[in-house]
Amino acid sequence: MRYYPFPFDRTAVVRWIERNRKRYEDHGHGLWAMDLRSSGEMIGDCGITLQEVGAEWMPEVGYHLRRDMWGQGLASQAAVACRDHSFRSWDYEFLISLIRPENEPSRRVAQRNGMTVWKEITRVGLPHLVYRVRREEWEDIVRR
Repeated sequence: MRYYPFPFDRTAVVRWIERNRKRYEDHGHGLWAMDLRSSGEMIGDCGITLQEVGAEWMPEVGYHLRRDMWGQGLASQAAVACRDHSFRSWDYEFLISLIRPENEPSRRVAQRNGMTVWKEITRVGLPHLVYRVRREEWEDIVRR
């Protein structure tokens, strides 16, 4: 949680789980568990959540991966699968990823997901880059 405003304590984790459950009730999607096929062990999560950007709610491809699993392409693989599923299942015109500028690993995942920096915002008092891929761009990627 290095790039979060603060690390979660137990109370914050419980609230986070409750928010994710509510996302499924309200929008039909949220973060999915990432499990290793070889062992079934949960190593992170990835999925689509609606995030507030300015005064608008936007669909975000979000991902969190256990540090010991970094560098194996797992976050990129999950993010691409979520992107593809989202464009095939819902009528979103674009997807975003909100990333702190210093979070190079997440920036690389967004780039592998066909995203480019769209704009910069301040969120929870911290600078964030808004990476975006539009449906038309995704269609070009899929056709290749």
